[in-house]
Amino acid sequence: MKQRSNYWQLLDYIRPQWRTIVYALICSIVFAVTWPVLAFMSEKMSRFVSEGRLSAIAETAGYVILIWGGQKLAQYGQETLIAKAALSIAMELRNRTFAHLQRLSLAYFESVQTGDLSYRLTEDVDRVGEVIQKLFSQFVPNALKLVVTLGTMLYFNWQLTFATLVVAPLLASLTAWFGEKMRKLSYRSQSRISDLSALLIEMLSGVRLVRAFAAEDYAIEQFSRGSERNRQARYATERLRAIQYPVQGFLDALGILALLLVGSWQISQGNLTGSEFVAFVVAVAMLFEPIATVTLNYNEFKQAEASVDRVFELLHIRPSIGERADAQELSLVTGRIEFQNVSFAYRPDRPVLQDLNLRVLPGEMVALVGASGAGKTTLVNLIPRFYDPQQGEIWIDGTNIRDVSLKSLRHQIGIVPQETILFTGTIAQNIAFGQLDFDLEAVKAAARIANAHQFISQFPDGYQTWVGERGVNLSGGQRQRLAIARAVLLNPRILILDEATSALDSESEALVQEALERIMQGRTVFIIAHRLATVRRVDRILVMEKGRVVEAGTHKELIAEGGRYARFYAQQFS
Repeated sequence: MKQRSNYWQLLDYIRPQWRTIVYALICSIVFAVTWPVLAFMSEKMSRFVSEGRLSAIAETAGYVILIWGGQKLAQYGQETLIAKAALSIAMELRNRTFAHLQRLSLAYFESVQTGDLSYRLTEDVDRVGEVIQKLFSQFVPNALKLVVTLGTMLYFNWQLTFATLVVAPLLASLTAWFGEKMRKLSYRSQSRISDLSALLIEMLSGVRLVRAFAAEDYAIEQFSRGSERNRQARYATERLRAIQYPVQGFLDALGILALLLVGSWQISQGNLTGSEFVAFVVAVAMLFEPIATVTLNYNEFKQAEASVDRVFELLHIRPSIGERADAQELSLVTGRIEFQNVSFAYRPDRPVLQDLNLRVLPGEMVALVGASGAGKTTLVNLIPRFYDPQQGEIWIDGTNIRDVSLKSLRHQIGIVPQETILFTGTIAQNIAFGQLDFDLEAVKAAARIANAHQFISQFPDGYQTWVGERGVNLSGGQRQRLAIARAVLLNPRILILDEATSALDSESEALVQEALERIMQGRTVFIIAHRLATVRRVDRILVMEKGRVVEAGTHKELIAEGGRYARFYAQQFS
């Protein structure tokens, strides 16, 4: 059995706009009730024409113009009010969905395509807004027109009305069947186009790699295959639509034929006058547009239901990293960190950290070394709760990090990653990332500590220099120094350096290393390093292997032991 439509969940977003929608519906009612009045006027006009009453014809024509003008004014009010409400609803849905994504864990984003998420927040949400607009600006008014026009037809002649509607049940059943098929095909089509969007983003963001590997033909072939899958899905939808309209037109023709036969018979029997038949035909003609619009809207609603499902599919995902209801604010810490019996695995059959116990003192600099996959990055990612361990606990200054709010926890931690991520905006905005209002002098002070002020000042616009997408206009060393300035401005008590100098040339590395030594003073620091020359002066080195700390000590102590660290060091400097 099909689950309840997600359309019902849109009520939470529609409700705040109820005043605007009510005003629009009033306009819709005015728009709808003028239709039977025009039908009555057509009957009078037909009679006056047959009688040759020119003054009555002119007077009736004036009334028709006034009624028609009022109808169009009501239509304008209906359209503008509903557009305002629908755009507000779509904006709120988009904002809530984006805010919800910000609360999801990193593990979720590692398993989805960025292009798919982008498509859901843009195209899918826009389609939801469009369907809400059509619901109140087209479907409801045309449904009202159907009701009042059918009432008028029954008033004129109930036998003709039933003759006209003899095919209505079959038409309604077919419309429902076509609509459900349309929903399924549209969901597949939306999925295909979002996959294509994701592929496009991947290929464009990785264009340097494509060029480096001379893989243009490969990229073109991959995109062509995605385009073909999208074409096939869209074609299936259009083919179904192409079948529906001829079937519906055939049934409409049967209804008209029945109307002509019954109408001719009633005129021949003297039960109906010619002018009455003309008025009834005018009323029937008024049915065609609302029937066609309602049917079209129904198909569009079914197609848009796929977009509604895809958006609420995101909203139904629960964050795996959450705050407790009574989470407290973590005040300024000294930086004492303890891991107690911590075990973690991304997959149950592949443990990454196993029964880890570790105590780091305030202001201590700790280096994590070991082969790739040993668990170094995973260990530091547990401190800001990017992930939660399956077993064990982590404490900062004697407080379990699960008991504090995520924002207050992460404000205590600064991270300088191996690959610096910059966002479109100015240099100052990137240094002050996360702050809507910031002190430019504080930004400059942080840049001086990070050895970034000199190169920033050389740009014509200085700190207002626009940074291109992902910072492509800057060198690796410049981007890394901006990342350090970002961490300095945060002024964290705990600092995590993840291979912060591994991808730099010797000159840039010297500048970055000098900046790092400045900001490490007086903070608890974790350094992940493969280049062992950068960790010789730390307070303690932890050698990790298969999720466990297998050696610990200073550089001199570990070299003297002649164990794993000594072998790593010898391999790098042999």
